[in-house]
Amino acid sequence: MGARAGIVVTGTEVLTGRVTDRNGPWLAEQLRRLGLDVGQVVVVGDRPEDLHSALAYLSATNDLVLTSGGLGPTADDLTAQVVGDFCGRASAVDEELADRIGAIVDRLMARRGWARGGRDQEAATREGTRKQARVPAGALVLEPVGTAPGLVVPPAQGDGPPVVVLPGPPTELQAMWPAALAAAPVRAVLDRAEELRQDTLRLWGTPEFALAATLRRVDDQLAGLEITTCLRDGELEIVTRYAPAAGAAYQRLVDAVRADFGGTLVSEGPDGDTLLAAALGSRGLTVATAESCTGGQLVARLIDRPGASAWVPGGVVSYSNTAKQELLGVSAQTLATVGAVSPEVARQLADGARSRFGADVGIGVTGIAGPGGGSPDKPVGTVHLCAVGPDGVLTRSLVVPGDRAAFRKRTVTVGMHLLRSLLLGGPPA
Repeated sequence: MGARAGIVVTGTEVLTGRVTDRNGPWLAEQLRRLGLDVGQVVVVGDRPEDLHSALAYLSATNDLVLTSGGLGPTADDLTAQVVGDFCGRASAVDEELADRIGAIVDRLMARRGWARGGRDQEAATREGTRKQARVPAGALVLEPVGTAPGLVVPPAQGDGPPVVVLPGPPTELQAMWPAALAAAPVRAVLDRAEELRQDTLRLWGTPEFALAATLRRVDDQLAGLEITTCLRDGELEIVTRYAPAAGAAYQRLVDAVRADFGGTLVSEGPDGDTLLAAALGSRGLTVATAESCTGGQLVARLIDRPGASAWVPGGVVSYSNTAKQELLGVSAQTLATVGAVSPEVARQLADGARSRFGADVGIGVTGIAGPGGGSPDKPVGTVHLCAVGPDGVLTRSLVVPGDRAAFRKRTVTVGMHLLRSLLLGGPPA
């Protein structure tokens, strides 16, 4: 591999899980596409000593270090100061930058109708603006997208990687990214980068131990591949990173997986839903959903791809029995005799969705997401799915483990594979 990069995500709210980190994964993928191998994403709270330790750790093994967060006007936002100190560069207020930030703050306050509220607030606003305008000597300023500027800080003595300091809000960070890439210290690192490919295979219905046996059998043929396997929502993913020189080794991996698991290999490529979308598009078919326990997440997955309006006319979330009857034509007698969570109701939901939207394919989902509502006959996690189309009917009933969120994610994945099986054949859902 060529150049390497490390990422520090700052913020106690991220460290404690109150806010999900979106910046680390996004930056890692952007850097991978540029040929930089990311070996570590470190999350630290708002303690300066922890950020300093993370910078020291990453600087020892990487050609480029990036940080996100900690650039606001409040006392806990100390990233710029800590990075400057770490790189051996004293910080001072850039007066012209302070004026530009002040103008941005004025526009924001006017747009939102916020009043400054007297002399004390005026002073506090000015103090916060000047804090955000403190720049390490010799650093390159990346113009603010919100109110916080970014920075590219090279080491004072030329020993160590440059540090790219980016804001925490993902929209601001992503908008600032092109400017960061254009900075001379970053370009110098990118010039040493090598192409780093990443490909994905997905299996459905293959146990991990079976895949492990295949990988052991061909291990001596896979030099240069970094292979990661992950069981996610029932799908077994094989994600492989490699330099172009190892392309032949990757093809040997693909050949081995096809030979051993051709019946359960459901996608090749980063988008696991490509084959389903292609099948709907090539046949000119449309699909509509009727969901209860998944609350619209199945239709959301179906429309996640651009152009999905060509094959998804719509979906109905019918949580109550009344909604099932009035919106989708589920029989009151069926509900009374077998209950809402039953294969019969899943079939009627699928038929109702198909009829309601005039779709070629309908899929119905009903289940018990929990944590309450279960019984000995229908425990929490019970779910019934039915897909109806021109090629026939497929059903699936199972008990999904986990909390409400895990139940819904796994059920949506099963629903996608049920549609795939109905339209393309292959491994059953």
